[in-house]
Amino acid sequence: MTGPETPPSFRLAYVSGATPGKWVRIWAERLPDVPLVLLPVAAAEAPEVLRAGEADAGVVRLPVDRTVFSAIPLYTETSVVVVPKDHLLTAAEEVAVEDLADDVVFHPLDDVLGWERLPGKPAIERPATTADAIELVAAGVGVLVVPQSLARLHHRKDLTYRTVTDAPQSSVALCWPEDAHSDLVEDFIGIVRGRTVNSTRGRQRPAEEQERKQKPAAASAARRKPAPAKGGRPRTGSAKGGGKGGAGRGKPRRRS
Repeated sequence: MTGPETPPSFRLAYVSGATPGKWVRIWAERLPDVPLVLLPVAAAEAPEVLRAGEADAGVVRLPVDRTVFSAIPLYTETSVVVVPKDHLLTAAEEVAVEDLADDVVFHPLDDVLGWERLPGKPAIERPATTADAIELVAAGVGVLVVPQSLARLHHRKDLTYRTVTDAPQSSVALCWPEDAHSDLVEDFIGIVRGRTVNSTRGRQRPAEEQERKQKPAAASAARRKPAPAKGGRPRTGSAKGGGKGGAGRGKPRRRS
């Protein structure tokens, strides 16, 4: 005797800085019977998590291998430099990469900006994580350039940040393995793209599909049904004024 089937769920991986909360709320409204499970993952580990089937889709940082994954770009983040609040760079609203020349610029091992050449002075060693680099910035040892969402994620009262106008940027996308495009993935794509519940581009539930088919059939049947005449009898061509030759039958012709 087999046990009951495991109810369906949707597993969404997401990288640090991503905020899928809005989509999660809409999912809960539209598919209350399908739990959405959030899986926080490191940016570098996200592709392998998806490839291994540990998540159905992910909000990840580009680039990804497009021979394996499908991806819908969502947005590109502004890059900022995180500095102590009393740092000279805070005098301006925006800075350029060349303005970092006199500072030690940390390059953590989990960096997501993909620098071709890191600006400023090199640190003695690379911090293991962005969080470790933030601690060093707070200690006044150097500065750190990250996507704005990561600066907000690691916010501290003694630190602030400024936009770096010409730094590399990080793009975020919804991603899933091409060979694992399921109905639930399509449902989530519809939510991310802002489709309404009744959108023809969205996936219809069996009950919705049946209702959609029944409505035109019922309307067509109503149009074909003849309207009853007064007294409950159907109208025919013998009624007054109806059919050829029907006119004048009630009166005999006058002879000339």
